Amino acid sequence: MPMLSDPSKKYKPYPALDLPDRQWPSRRTTKAPIWLSTDLRDGNQALANPMTIEQKTLFFQQLVKCGVKEIEVAYPAASDTDFNFVRMLIEKNLVPDDVWLQVLTPAREDLIKRTIDSVAGAKHAIIHMYNATSPLFRNVVFRNSKEETVALAVKHTKIIRQLTEECSAQTGTVFKYEYSPETFTQTEPDFAIEVCEAVKAAWGKAGPGEDRIIFNLPATVEIGPCNHYADRIEHFCRNITEREKVIVSLHPHNDRGTGIAAAECGLLAGGDRIEGCFFGNGERTGNVDLVNLALNLYSQGIPPNLDFSDIQSVIEVVTQCNDLPVHPRHPYAGELVFTAFSGSHQDAIKKGFEVQRKQHAEAKARGENQYWDMPYLPIDPADLGCSYEAVIRVNSQSGKGGIAYLVKQHLGLDLPRKMQIAFYQVVQDIADREAREMMVDDIVTAFRKTYHFGGPSYQGRLVLKSFEISSEPSVEPDTERSDSQDERRRFDGTILVDGVLRVIKGEGNGPLSALLDGLRTHLDIDLSIREYSEHTLGEGKEARAASYVEVVPPGEGRKAGWWGVGVDSDIAGSGLRAVLSAVNAAIGDRPLPELKLLVGFDKRSSLADVASVVLNALHLELPKRLQASFFEVVQRSVGDKDDDVRVKEVSYDTLIKLFRETYGYEVAPEQSRVSLKSFKMEYLGDGSDSRREINGEIVLDGKVRPLKGQGNGPLSAVLAALHELIEGTFAVREYSEHSIGEGSEVTAASYVELTYTRDEESQKKSAAWGVARDTDITASGLKAVLCAVSKLDFKPRSLVNGSA
Repeated sequence: MPMLSDPSKKYKPYPALDLPDRQWPSRRTTKAPIWLSTDLRDGNQALANPMTIEQKTLFFQQLVKCGVKEIEVAYPAASDTDFNFVRMLIEKNLVPDDVWLQVLTPAREDLIKRTIDSVAGAKHAIIHMYNATSPLFRNVVFRNSKEETVALAVKHTKIIRQLTEECSAQTGTVFKYEYSPETFTQTEPDFAIEVCEAVKAAWGKAGPGEDRIIFNLPATVEIGPCNHYADRIEHFCRNITEREKVIVSLHPHNDRGTGIAAAECGLLAGGDRIEGCFFGNGERTGNVDLVNLALNLYSQGIPPNLDFSDIQSVIEVVTQCNDLPVHPRHPYAGELVFTAFSGSHQDAIKKGFEVQRKQHAEAKARGENQYWDMPYLPIDPADLGCSYEAVIRVNSQSGKGGIAYLVKQHLGLDLPRKMQIAFYQVVQDIADREAREMMVDDIVTAFRKTYHFGGPSYQGRLVLKSFEISSEPSVEPDTERSDSQDERRRFDGTILVDGVLRVIKGEGNGPLSALLDGLRTHLDIDLSIREYSEHTLGEGKEARAASYVEVVPPGEGRKAGWWGVGVDSDIAGSGLRAVLSAVNAAIGDRPLPELKLLVGFDKRSSLADVASVVLNALHLELPKRLQASFFEVVQRSVGDKDDDVRVKEVSYDTLIKLFRETYGYEVAPEQSRVSLKSFKMEYLGDGSDSRREINGEIVLDGKVRPLKGQGNGPLSAVLAALHELIEGTFAVREYSEHSIGEGSEVTAASYVELTYTRDEESQKKSAAWGVARDTDITASGLKAVLCAVSKLDFKPRSLVNGSA
């Protein structure tokens, strides 16, 4: 049958109470009510599969953990299961001293006795009796008059009084009495008061404080709006006598979807106590949700006296016991309640966090409260044990602000606005293509892949391996500018290009422009920087720099560019990495020039190209002066072989062979004039200074000679020892070292340039480089020194009685 066009022919409106001077709308709630959980009774009876004793025990313990002090645990007369559960709680001492067990009974003497027996021996117990009072139930269900309804309530109240007094005398249990005029909101307002007055008189023990009688006023079926319920509660509170001896308890159901509003309005109207269930379980549409009510108070700065600091664990217990899910949109508890998909919402939340962070820091400095004031988030998820991870989630409706927020939360990167727009388009393309929500891991992975950020798994075609930034005077210095402004920057670095190490050199006004100059020179990549920004990640010793760069082709400043990001402990390093990140996006799959060695008078290859070959073949990162020295060697070797050839291609193998021969690198000891046979290096004195002494043996011109000398370090010590064996003077002009490999396979590479003066009179100096590698860094340096000595035209001292 379809819906009626005129429902008034079938349904009558809820009769409103005439209360023209109602006070509740102008009142404010300032404290939490008494909470009564009826999950184990009202909630349990509504389940398709009622809880087992094990489930009820788990639920009870969770209620206690959350701070509920009054718990309706059963309808003991309904089944042995319920009765035995109550007895188990008492006999196993599972009930804390400050928790009251409440049990429900109808107005029947045999059931009342069974109910009181169930709680005998408990420290504190509330007997809750009910009978229906509305005309519908009086006339249709029970066929009772008003007088019979009152008499029924009075008679059984007296029975409860007698039996509880007897039980207290025998077991010491302290009892309270609660009476519910069931279907209160459908009962005539004055008759409801009449029944309760008669019950109060029959109980005869109502007093102030802990002796108050509890009148529970249920919206057994929610048939009217929340303001009508509040009117009924205020009318009751005004007209019940001895109000100070009465606890007015509210028991809203949610048939109209306004159970929360009815409970909150009922509190304003005078209610002292609320009965309900966690997450709104209960008959039909459920009882009022205690979690929702408590957190509504909390979000207004009112202590709710319930603790949901770990709301997820509460949800797990409740869903496990009820076998009912919590709706994704359920207030405070649903999976999506702290989540924004909308772009405008995400942007507001992102900005809110940024502003609030500053406001909280300022308030903390002033010793003031740090108030929560956040767009779209009425409560801080962290207070409920939730992270901010799910606050912003991304689908095809999301905006750049939300995506940028997630990047900042999970990678610490505060993207510039234009980069936010660029990455937003990347995410939107994925979301549209796959027609699904983008999870946080999806977004982070997309960011890493797009900008080649986050380790070897995401690296692009160009990867920065090492670099050095140096200064050099400007070609055309301006006397009116400071020295630091006159200086240009030189980039000398190693970059992995499509898996091949290349030495890249460039010059510019700063490190980034110098790198771009090097890429232009060596790889034919011509780009310029349009936008650059940076910020700090972390604090103190752990601080790092994050840099963002947009590059564009020269002369095309109006077109969209390519963005990159870099992070490094060194600010220059972060900028260089950001440039390469952007360049990787710009070059795409475009072929890059391969490394070819064309050397000679009309040289085509640079010293960086030659150094790249050495780097790839031998993993040696040659110092700049050694690069220049070896490049001259290569140039001369081509000219020596064929003076008519102005440009000649040199093979890699030929080049490496020339390098080994020139610097004695990894050649057999017998092929060198001087080689290290053994050594021991010791600190002099008590070790408080750096002076060293070397003792060992070398092979000099095929003869083993003792080696002994002292110096400020290993190199000066070995030079002192050599001066005892060789005429003239050696001095270190340049020394550098680096590691090769990683972990247990790491070795040290050392580079030494020595000068040699054969005699003091001529003052004629010669120089040579030595290169060596060893697992021990000291041995590596010593071998490099001896390699350099072997390349010099020295004169050994004459032996006298077997010694020099």
